[in-house]
Amino acid sequence: MYQPQSQNDHPLARAFIATIKDTAFPCVGAKSALAKGQMDIIVARDLRSAWDDLRILPMLGDTVRKYHQDRAIFRTLVVLFEGPADSSTHLSEEEFEAHLWARAQSLSDKDAWLGHRPDPSVSADPDDPHFSLSFSGEAFFVVGLHPQASRPARRFEAPAMVFNLHDQFEVLRTQQRYDKLRTSILARDLELAGSMNPMLARHGESSEARQYSGRVVDDSWKCPFKRSSAHG
Repeated sequence: MYQPQSQNDHPLARAFIATIKDTAFPCVGAKSALAKGQMDIIVARDLRSAWDDLRILPMLGDTVRKYHQDRAIFRTLVVLFEGPADSSTHLSEEEFEAHLWARAQSLSDKDAWLGHRPDPSVSADPDDPHFSLSFSGEAFFVVGLHPQASRPARRFEAPAMVFNLHDQFEVLRTQQRYDKLRTSILARDLELAGSMNPMLARHGESSEARQYSGRVVDDSWKCPFKRSSAHG
């Protein structure tokens, strides 16, 4: 049986950890996940390939299992892609977005084939303001990073997909901690970038699918994702 394993000691993972630890990095949630030992990292071959999807999917299931065991806030799974790595083949924002959604679609299709149904607390329709991706029955919010990102907070030397459990944000809202956390991140991002991120919105105001890649999109943008029905 395949046993998911975090690769936090991989050179690319160490570079990502250094980015999170940088004082200028705005996401305090990521900093907290790292400090608490609740950030697992897996290194995959290439964002453009499905080669490692069957390694990534069990890690998402393992993230859900760990969260069900302790309900620890700021548990996250980071998927770093070694390719495309050469500066001459760096993906544009549009290309990164397309491949991010291709990976999300592939992972979601495999999740559905295994018989998992979407988290009933969210919508599986990317046009719905209450949309989230679901894996192993739990909703996830995805944050994409890559070398060509226009927002400094979304830049990293390699393509990355960060999977955050949606329920954690609901717990923070219940504990009346969410607004303080969000305000802190927005202020730090403004300091880093010199401008507010125009794509940020609260869950339920507009589909979070618009935020995943980090690219600024207008109202005409259509998400390419469609959740498959559960197998059988």
